[in-house]
Amino acid sequence: MQSSIASVRGGTFVRRAVARDAKRLTRLVRGSRAYEGQYAAMVSGYRVGPDYIENHQVFVAVDADDVSGRVLGFYALVLVPPELDLLFVQDGTQGRGIGRLLVDHMKTQARAAGLDRVRVVSHPPAEGFYRSVGALPTGTAPASPPAVAWARPELEFLIPQLPT
Repeated sequence: MQSSIASVRGGTFVRRAVARDAKRLTRLVRGSRAYEGQYAAMVSGYRVGPDYIENHQVFVAVDADDVSGRVLGFYALVLVPPELDLLFVQDGTQGRGIGRLLVDHMKTQARAAGLDRVRVVSHPPAEGFYRSVGALPTGTAPASPPAVAWARPELEFLIPQLPT
């Protein structure tokens, strides 16, 4: 489950995040257009720290053709309790299958960890994306002011184990 390059699609590969990725991931979260306007408070002070990367299953999608190793997106899988805590794709690269690649990779990691489901508390505008990649609605997570002043869709991915 700890492989450094685990999934490749087109010119994009997924690798385990490392501590030096923390600042890039923080910029990706804080700069996301999905969190402008009423949603800005939720990410204004958000930080993805090296300790978070060390303690969770954090993976990044990287452009294989970019010598700088530009991060195109990332996700964080928390194992206990099982939850897709974060999933972000760089604004200018959305619609190219990177989010789907990250979700597929997350499901593989969850299966390898023996999980049978993974919860997602979705940013409201992202609910359609999660449904399109197989997440099933399970309810609504209540608001938790001051940062999150709105209810959020709650979904889950079912993770069937492969036959042995």
